[in-house]
Amino acid sequence: MEYTVNNNIVTLTFDDGKANVVGPSFLEDINAGLDRAQEEKAGAIILRGREGMFSGGFDLKEFEKGMEEGLAMVQRGFELLVRLYSFPLPLVAASTGHGIAMGAFIIMACDWRIGSRGEFKMSLPETRIGMELPPILVELTASRISRQHLTRAALLSEVYAPEQAVDAGFIDEVVDSAELAARSTAVAEQLAQLPQGQFAANKLSVRAGTLQAMSDSLEQLKAG
Repeated sequence: MEYTVNNNIVTLTFDDGKANVVGPSFLEDINAGLDRAQEEKAGAIILRGREGMFSGGFDLKEFEKGMEEGLAMVQRGFELLVRLYSFPLPLVAASTGHGIAMGAFIIMACDWRIGSRGEFKMSLPETRIGMELPPILVELTASRISRQHLTRAALLSEVYAPEQAVDAGFIDEVVDSAELAARSTAVAEQLAQLPQGQFAANKLSVRAGTLQAMSDSLEQLKAG
């Protein structure tokens, strides 16, 4: 994961050369990047994938190692979602391509979400692949996906193109790929002008109910 700073805007770029899977190293790196941004008093943070791929979701190879390893990864992934959704600094998701499963949830947990125009997919495939959506993911989804799309996205695992994803609530806007970096930076710079103390406090206030439900779900997972 690459950490860069420009005009007090931090960009965390993840690129594993493949699907940008959310595994132990990804989780360690993104949390370290968030820690560093806070320590360096950044104005805002951009989360960005590689060209054509934001993230394809959890690392399936980690599940193959055994139940303990898989559960540990999922728990840390859910902890990340709570952290992102309550993070005191503005977060901008620059969705460079596909956002699938955990990749889509990371995008939804950010404050402003920009997608690249193209043949890209956003989806929550859990129903289609025979997996249950735990309450923490249901709460995050319900807070971001519009009511008219909630059944289609979360229950029916509908696949959305970028423009459709705006209407559904996965992302806020779509731009050409060549414009994504500039637009993400412009939004981040604008959000960085907001008073940080009030931004952080109001984020917690506006999202209090969802965050409490997400945290309760996470604690239940930890308790087994």
